[in-house]
Amino acid sequence: SRTCFYRIKFEVKVELTLLEKEKETDLMSPNGKASPFSECRPNGSLGHCSDEEASTLRSNHKARDYTEAAVCHVKDLENGQMREVDMGAGRALLIKEHGEFWAMGHKCPHYGAPLVKGVLSKGHVRCPWHGACFNIATGDIEDFPGLDSLPTFQVTPAGVIVSYLSQALQTQRRTKATAKCSAVINSSTSFSHVLIIGSGPAALVCAETLRQEGYTDRIVMCTMDKHPPYDRPKLSKSLESTAEQLQLRSMEFFQTHDIELFLEKEAVSVDVKTKTVMFQDGYKMEYRKLFIATGSRPRTINYKGKDIGNVFHLRTPEDANSIARLAGSRNAVIVGTSFTGMEVAAALTDKAHSVSVIGIDAVPFRKALGEKVGKSLMRLFEGNRVKFYMLNEVSEMRGHHGQLKEVVLKSGKVLRADVCVIGTGSSPATAFLKQSGVHMDSKGFITVNKMMQTNADGVFAGGDVVTFPLALRGNKKVNIPHWQMAHVHGRVAALGMMGKASEIRTVPYFWSAMFGKSIRYAGYGEGFDDVIIQGDLDELKFVAFYTKSEEVIAVASMNYDPIVSRVAEVFGSGKTIKKRDVDVVCFSRTGDISWLIDKGSQ
Repeated sequence: SRTCFYRIKFEVKVELTLLEKEKETDLMSPNGKASPFSECRPNGSLGHCSDEEASTLRSNHKARDYTEAAVCHVKDLENGQMREVDMGAGRALLIKEHGEFWAMGHKCPHYGAPLVKGVLSKGHVRCPWHGACFNIATGDIEDFPGLDSLPTFQVTPAGVIVSYLSQALQTQRRTKATAKCSAVINSSTSFSHVLIIGSGPAALVCAETLRQEGYTDRIVMCTMDKHPPYDRPKLSKSLESTAEQLQLRSMEFFQTHDIELFLEKEAVSVDVKTKTVMFQDGYKMEYRKLFIATGSRPRTINYKGKDIGNVFHLRTPEDANSIARLAGSRNAVIVGTSFTGMEVAAALTDKAHSVSVIGIDAVPFRKALGEKVGKSLMRLFEGNRVKFYMLNEVSEMRGHHGQLKEVVLKSGKVLRADVCVIGTGSSPATAFLKQSGVHMDSKGFITVNKMMQTNADGVFAGGDVVTFPLALRGNKKVNIPHWQMAHVHGRVAALGMMGKASEIRTVPYFWSAMFGKSIRYAGYGEGFDDVIIQGDLDELKFVAFYTKSEEVIAVASMNYDPIVSRVAEVFGSGKTIKKRDVDVVCFSRTGDISWLIDKGSQ
């Protein structure tokens, strides 16, 4: 408390505790990963067990379970500061806000980012890499991406007492207790209280949130994939990774948490009147609540030679592994300058003899990042032996004995090619809903409201397949196919199914990695009419502010962390950034932004 703070004269102590309930839940996860979601509290934090339960659980631990370490003096930290401290058997993040000390895990459980380099604001820390937020008092994840929360350590006067149950420091992640299914589970039963179609982050978060919220009826998840949920964005960045290495949750995890997962089971039709879903194998299942999160399908292109082999749309770990193997010391061609296509091109430069990229625009990334940023990234690729054939399209694929040997462009240019990856974008995987009664727009996207509900009773949808109202842009209906946004959709839908209405308040945040460099992006920049560049594009150390009229609507950066997370924090507070604020925001990137959150425009 504040009173205790003023009594401290010399040292701060932190007591690291891992509640027995949380310890047991953490151990349930065979791959060492944990789930993030739990009871939604009025203050926006995620729920823990009660103080009485915590006290009882702590009293059950023996003294030998704890280790103590003094880490700093009281005056070493100012309000609003964070420090990574050595606990002997690991490290923790020590935080001081409003005269009080807090301590929790120091690495973001998503990809391991050092949270000390993130943004501390109003009771939470935002990850500097991908924007996930963690409550400093509870360690709970409050914004995405990621499936895990953090361990928290109790701060007490006169020294840092780290009582670790070493797993807390070593894993830097924590899971929440979940409810068990009270219904009789029989895979032959054709009725599910909640039926989820898909196995991406929206589907996974929806299922986990239901259990963490205390849902005790049957949950069935059906996917046409052959693997349990995995980290799909890594496919284009780490082509040789296996499905097991990319796995988000194992089959044992689903069994432990009473979530029935059916692999290689493709939905072919939905009838909202009878509340049934038909699958390709003839199986029919009834539902009480339905969540559709089928993701997207690759956009096809027209060319001669569609039967030629070694031409891929990157969709699965097997696709990625084949691309890496076939490109070894050979010629690779990438069709399209989407983020996926360009990430594949970057990943192949240290494997292939040659890498060629074909694009219909003059500059890659122009629509998303603007021409200036696009040109600077194009130079990065060219400096790594990538050859561009822009303002061009594919006319024909030629092969020998059925295997690709040449790609012919409409300009007449012929490229040697042993493997080709088509990355020309995607479209929503919603064809099976055409006669369902679920409303879709002219492009095939499912339209949902703020709670991710469709027009059909009991039917929710999320992820790449939806257009939803974005609060950041005045509730304009948008489609944002980001990994991060899909997590949010799954959580909001699960809460809606349980009658705990919630709305999407998150700030869109995505990232891309090429040649060991990362691009961060926050906001929604569609329709930008100007780009303000701070920094040095030639050195690839820059911030780009995307504006519409006089307002900043999005920001991108490279080698300028954590400015994108700082701007996301401002957007998330409901404030706006004007063009006139850009210089100050940029040059205070290592300082405090509370002035902008507190005093910014409404």
